[in-house]
Amino acid sequence: MTVLDDVGRRTLAPEAITVVTVDATAAAAVSAKRSAWARLPRSGKVALVVIVLVALMALSAPWLAPKDPNAGITADRLKGLGSPGFPLGTDGQGRDILSRVIWGARPSLLTGLVPVAVAGVVGLVLGLVAGLGGHRTNSVIMRVLDVFYAFPAILLAIAIATVLGSGSSNSIIALCVVLIPPIARLAESETSRLRGLDFMEAAEASGASRVSIARHHVLPNVAPPVVICATALIGLSIVYAAGLSFLGLGVRPPTAEWGLMVSDLRQYIFTDAALALVPAVAIVIVSVAFNVLGDGLRDVFDVRTEAPR
Repeated sequence: MTVLDDVGRRTLAPEAITVVTVDATAAAAVSAKRSAWARLPRSGKVALVVIVLVALMALSAPWLAPKDPNAGITADRLKGLGSPGFPLGTDGQGRDILSRVIWGARPSLLTGLVPVAVAGVVGLVLGLVAGLGGHRTNSVIMRVLDVFYAFPAILLAIAIATVLGSGSSNSIIALCVVLIPPIARLAESETSRLRGLDFMEAAEASGASRVSIARHHVLPNVAPPVVICATALIGLSIVYAAGLSFLGLGVRPPTAEWGLMVSDLRQYIFTDAALALVPAVAIVIVSVAFNVLGDGLRDVFDVRTEAPR
């Protein structure tokens, strides 16, 4: 719609200008999403599809699992792969392995995602505080984190889980403690690198508070590498959680969980090794998928070549 101004020239009505602006903003957002998907390599797209399918399998377990995962019949015990009614066989108690793998995706993903989410938030905050704080603050935070680095991660997780006792919540706490130091160190390293750049010096010279600088200048630049690192750590967290369950320090039986299933089936490895490989393969597939997705996100964010905002 056009209107005439004071000198008789045609111009756009204000409401038309508003519509054009909204449409342009929406088009820019759609273009950014398509560009991010286009920059994601094919391996990353495949990994993302695998993760989505596993997540959907976990969410639809009550409808997707053909049998009760904890109900077993002695007469059906240790049936091999491809047995009638049991495509992936049965365990030593006659429980359907396919149903247990489907249900086991829930605690396995939970113990992989929750510790990384908690460690990501805590580690990011610690890294920002250490990087933007003074020398004393940085030294205190980083030296405390160095104490955790003195122990191998899996041994530290086992020690914490042993003290706390078995259970999914305790294993999550143990994994949170183990995963915070690497994320915090990465955030601190990126924050310290940014402090020497011109735009940070200009922000400090303008009198902006440290909270404002952290929120508007540091966080947008530190978040991408932290997200990439956290995505890769999800796969590691799933493996660690499965290891704790394998040792009896994670999910308690008879709950279906991939690490616990490997522990239950290991005694039959000389009878039918394929049965024990089923949950182990599930662990490997999901953990590798998260690692590949993390590598793909590095290309999407391109954190090393983008200019700081």
